[in-house]
Amino acid sequence: MEIAKEIKDFLTTRRARITPDQVGLPAGGRRRVAGLRREEVALLAGVSAEYYVQIERGGVAGVSDEVLDAIATALRLDDEETKHLFTLARAAATKPRRRKPAKARVEMPEPVQALVDAMITAPAVVQNGLLDVVGANALGRALYADVYDRVDGAPNLARFIFLDRRADETFPDWTNAADDAVAMLRVEAARSPYSAAVTGLVGELATRSDEFRTRWAAHDIKAHRRGTKRFHHPVVGDLTLRFEALEVASAAGLTLYGFTASPGSSSEEALRLLSSWIATDSSAHQPSWNS
Repeated sequence: MEIAKEIKDFLTTRRARITPDQVGLPAGGRRRVAGLRREEVALLAGVSAEYYVQIERGGVAGVSDEVLDAIATALRLDDEETKHLFTLARAAATKPRRRKPAKARVEMPEPVQALVDAMITAPAVVQNGLLDVVGANALGRALYADVYDRVDGAPNLARFIFLDRRADETFPDWTNAADDAVAMLRVEAARSPYSAAVTGLVGELATRSDEFRTRWAAHDIKAHRRGTKRFHHPVVGDLTLRFEALEVASAAGLTLYGFTASPGSSSEEALRLLSSWIATDSSAHQPSWNS
C-alpha cells in the first residue's frame, strides 16, 4: 500500500464531505471542488496553506500530534477516523520493509478455542484483520453455515460478502455487511501497510467486485465493536442478534465476536432451535456402537 496516496485520498474524501457553511465559512462564488478547499482546512486547523498541502500529499514526517489533532478537528473526524489518520501517519514514518510472502491463515490458540467452546448458549466466531474466520464454537459454525459450506478453503467473510452471489440471502442487511467489511479491511490495511496478504486480498476484491471497488475508494472508517446483525439461516430462518467484539489479548490481530438474542424474542427461540439442530445433526453422524 502506498502510504502517501492513502493519506491524500483519505484527507481529500474527508474535506469533500464538509461544506463551508457547516464550519462557519462563507461559500464564496463558484467552487471548483466539492466541500472545503485546502486553504480553508488550513485556516481552520491553524496552519499555513503550504504546510497543509504538504500534509495532504502524504508529507507527514515530523508532523506533531497537535497538528494532526487540529486537522482532525477541522475535518470533523470522529474518534475512529482520527485514530485512522494517526495510524497512517505512523505508517508513513515507518521504513518500508521488504515485502514477505503472504502467510498462511493464523491458527486458533488452543486456550482461546477452549474458551469459545465453553460458550454453549451463544454463537461465537474469531476472525483476524483480513476477515478470515479462524475459529468458532458449535453455534457460531452453525450460524455461519452458509459461509463455511459455500467457500473453498478457509472462510473469509470479505470474499463471501462480495464474491458469493447469494451472500445477501445469508446477510439480509447486505449493504451494511459490505460497508462493515470494507471499513474493517481499511483499518487492517493502515495497520499493516506492507502486508502482501492485505494487498493481495484488496487487489483480488477490487478486480472482481465493482461494489467493493466503489466502497474502497470512499475511504470510510467506522467502529465495529458492538451492534446488531441480521442473519438468515437455511434451517431456523431469520435472526437478529446483538454482538460484542473482544480483542484477543494473547493473540495479536484476532477478535472474538459473541452473539446474543434479546430475551423473549423470536431470535432467542431461533437460537434454541439452532442448538437443537446441531445436537440432532451431530447425533445423526455418530457411529452406531450396537450394530
